[in-house]
Amino acid sequence: MITIPELGFYALAGAPESPKEMLTELADGEQMGFGSVFLSERFNVKEAATLSGAAAAVTKHLRIITAATNHNTRHPIVTASYASTMHHLTDGRFTLGLGRGIVPLQDAFGIGRITTAQMEDFAQLMRRLWKGEAVFGHDGPAGSWPVLSLDRTFDLDIPLGLVAFGPQSLALGGRVFDDVILHTFFSDETLQRCVTAVKTAAEQAGRNPDDVRVWSCLATVGDHLSESLRLKKTVGRLASYLQGYGDLMVSTNGWDPSVLERFRNDEVVQGIGGAIDSVATTAQLEHIAELFPDEWLASAARGSAAQCTETIRQQFTLGADRVILHGATPAELAPVVEHYKATR
Repeated sequence: MITIPELGFYALAGAPESPKEMLTELADGEQMGFGSVFLSERFNVKEAATLSGAAAAVTKHLRIITAATNHNTRHPIVTASYASTMHHLTDGRFTLGLGRGIVPLQDAFGIGRITTAQMEDFAQLMRRLWKGEAVFGHDGPAGSWPVLSLDRTFDLDIPLGLVAFGPQSLALGGRVFDDVILHTFFSDETLQRCVTAVKTAAEQAGRNPDDVRVWSCLATVGDHLSESLRLKKTVGRLASYLQGYGDLMVSTNGWDPSVLERFRNDEVVQGIGGAIDSVATTAQLEHIAELFPDEWLASAARGSAAQCTETIRQQFTLGADRVILHGATPAELAPVVEHYKATR
């Protein structure tokens, strides 16, 4: 089997009917030679710790990376123990990946908004606990606790990942984290700028920039898929991101904010109750596609397997260390992966 450690995929991408679908995806992904599987968290059937344990049980080689869970939805001892359990269960294949979260959802659920300072404080706490330290009287941005301790015999090196978007998060990733996972639909210029920001921050912190892996998250939707499915995985996915954090997406890519305003005010968009990639009809997606300039969907691997492979390779040329083939199952990615391996 030819392994491709530089490529990863998301399990249960989008809105699966059942988390059991992940088991088939993991078997396919490992057989195809992927190096890493990423687990996102949604508060329905995609709870990260449960998925992580299941992934550990049915894989032997894949790195398992949460991308992402939020540090403030569990007590730090619970999260630290979750990671140390996964570390031992997988013989070191686990990476705890954190993220800032979606503000409207946090506000609705009464979950506190996450700051850069909190994530940095929390990451440092995790590393101290994994090294067997007992932390007394911690009072920092992440919170205050009388005592935090796991096991005095621990001397664990567990990688930490960060899903980064804005400049503060990118700099934090370079300073503190081992893997930095970027967002889907980043333009070439944005990808280059983000990689530079992470590597520069790492160097300024006295780290070797090569020790921080930057992952491009590349929507990969080949022409071998049906047109309706391609619409869902490109137009639908981008539209869902714009529903959650459109201002940040637009400002990060330097896109025209008036397009976002037109999207938000559109009667069809306003009439869709829920995440667009989950519930919109093909006719609705076709309408929404007309609202987006071509450049907004250009940062995706599309076309033939050869064309998708070329786009994947371009991510490395632009500075990414690794690439996530996002938005499709391993089975849906098979023709692209086979062409990539054959021409590697």
